Amino acid sequence: MRTPAPWTPVVAAAARRCRALGADLLLTAAGLAMAGGIAAAPADFVSTKPTQRVEYWQQRQAQIDAALHEGARLRAVKLVFLGDSITDFWLLGDDPWVPGQLHGLKIWNETFAGTSSHFMALNLGISGDRLEHVLFRLLPRSAGGLGHLDAPELKPDFIALMLGINNTWAPEQPIVASIVAGVRAVLLAVHEQKPGARIVLQSLLPTNDAAKNRDVVVPINQALAMLADDPAFKPYTTWLDLYPDFVDSNGWQLGTFFMKDGLHPAEPGYRVWRDRLVQTLERARGAAR
Repeated sequence: MRTPAPWTPVVAAAARRCRALGADLLLTAAGLAMAGGIAAAPADFVSTKPTQRVEYWQQRQAQIDAALHEGARLRAVKLVFLGDSITDFWLLGDDPWVPGQLHGLKIWNETFAGTSSHFMALNLGISGDRLEHVLFRLLPRSAGGLGHLDAPELKPDFIALMLGINNTWAPEQPIVASIVAGVRAVLLAVHEQKPGARIVLQSLLPTNDAAKNRDVVVPINQALAMLADDPAFKPYTTWLDLYPDFVDSNGWQLGTFFMKDGLHPAEPGYRVWRDRLVQTLERARGAAR
């Protein structure tokens, strides 16, 4: 039988710490039990109840599916928003993940929730969506997609697009060409589904990463502006460059317009976006008369 090796001073000290920690944990548990903390927990906390995991994007998809079955409301829609979380978060007030930060709900309710029939809007933004996910949502149900533009009652005057920033993470290469090609595919899909609507193609917003703006965001926006002006798209596409409204005179992102993550607009940013978009829509309506 082998004789156990003697403890070194380091091992012995570690053992003493473990024994002390164990005693402390027992005392803490006893104290909580005496105070009623442990006894009260099972009836009061969500953490004690079996709950199926439902991600935020799944909730949004379910909300959109429900909205697309409200035929009377769809007939009143004049403007559709299509995009990712930056579009989705028009519908958030207080940030559910970082309380105290406000998104765009107040601005949405002021203008797009029915206050003016000319701007009655439907938001089809889903957080986390990449271009390929939006294309799947646009694909008709008859072709195996989600059919988010299938409803015959939905006949908007305008469809506002802002999308592509999520494809800058884990990107295909070359990144600019990949994203512009994806936006082009979305333009074609939207026009095929709703040929009577004018598409407002909006630029990507600046991030808080100057190098990313220089190497990725600005080149994408330049290419998208050219795409909107292409004879194949210009008859039904209007370009809206929001980027200059969200940077200072040196080209740096205006932090007051964004959340702490430096990506998603805060309430003041949504207000600027709303004002620019409304101006663009009014000009487009005037030009169509």
